[in-house]
Amino acid sequence: MGQAIKKKTIPGNDDERDIMLIGKIYKSFEALEETLGKLQLEEPLFITYMAKKSFADTVFSQIKHNNEKTQIQRFIN
Repeated sequence: MGQAIKKKTIPGNDDERDIMLIGKIYKSFEALEETLGKLQLEEPLFITYMAKKSFADTVFSQIKHNNEKTQIQRFIN
């Protein structure tokens, strides 16, 4: 119980870190879907699918928003 948890640092800039974390989260959804499918747990599988879809939609929406914001800033400058 007295085991210390070391904080891992991720090399690179914030964008690289974010991309890596998003990839890990998405792979976790994929693994969970695979496991639930093998166990034939339809309702949790559907909920996981919807959560994964919502996560992806949110990520892509944020990317689109950030790209538009960057374009506007370039236009202003």
